[in-house]
Amino acid sequence: MLKVSAADFQRDLGRYQDIALHEPVAISRDGRDATILISIEEYARLKRRDRQVLGLNDFSDADIAALEQARPDPESAAFDAEVPR
Repeated sequence: MLKVSAADFQRDLGRYQDIALHEPVAISRDGRDATILISIEEYARLKRRDRQVLGLNDFSDADIAALEQARPDPESAAFDAEVPR
């Protein structure tokens, strides 16, 4: 990822917009990364990965029955110690 100061970014905005089409550009202010410039395609890809939070009323009776019947994969037992009981 390319890193650039806010001042350099302002001076050559078009160049950094072109670079952001291929890789993220980190823009720093006062020596600290402040923002990231990414392509619209990358933004759309990330938005598609947003998670949706559902309430109990969003599930049908069939959904709830399927969840009640579901059993974890035996390999997941390796993570049991991470869940407080």
